Amino acid sequence: MFSWFKSITPSASDGLGTMTSEFGHMLDAGRHCFDVAANALLGGTDPEVIRKDLFLTDRSINEAEQNVRRHLVVHVSVHGAASLPACLVLMTVVKDAERIGDYAKNIFDLTPRAGAISTDSSAHSDLVELKDAVSAALAKTRKAFDSQDEDEARALVRQMNEMEDRCDQSIEEILASESEHNAPATLVLAYRYFKRVISHSMNITTSIFMPLDKIDYFDEKPRPEIP
Repeated sequence: MFSWFKSITPSASDGLGTMTSEFGHMLDAGRHCFDVAANALLGGTDPEVIRKDLFLTDRSINEAEQNVRRHLVVHVSVHGAASLPACLVLMTVVKDAERIGDYAKNIFDLTPRAGAISTDSSAHSDLVELKDAVSAALAKTRKAFDSQDEDEARALVRQMNEMEDRCDQSIEEILASESEHNAPATLVLAYRYFKRVISHSMNITTSIFMPLDKIDYFDEKPRPEIP
């Protein structure tokens, strides 16, 4: 995306740099929301201890999204079409970043049923392992976006594709053997929400190397080829 910056004026680049910095805050805050919510669901953290922090952090994500959108409108009106492609990409990915916070809240909403997920079950162990992988992927998304390293972004998208498939397979297995689980609905929703966090993070990552018209489609099957 930032290859477009080379052809625009320094003042326009500075404005876009400010907005991408605010977007970076959204990514960090989204990862924090996911971490605290997933730990409350799987790690035994008292939900009431983190409730205020979670919702205040999510509110800061929403406010940052609104700020970026306002700045984008002003930016395009001042600098014109030269920076429009980068602005359109930012407009798209800020929504993905905002949705990560929303799905973190969905995960938090499962905490009243956390006790139904047996801590000595294979599903619990798998979700804990997946939680760590998702958190690491969110951190890598921020790193790749900052560096705009296309090779790094492609490798990360491949990893996240595998994580999505893992979620889908786990859901299918749970539904196929529902009687073996104490809380199939809770498990299915947990995997589903984890997958959506991965999907939105992947959409952000694809913006680094995919053309504007093709980002935001990597959570569909069959998936597009990674160029």
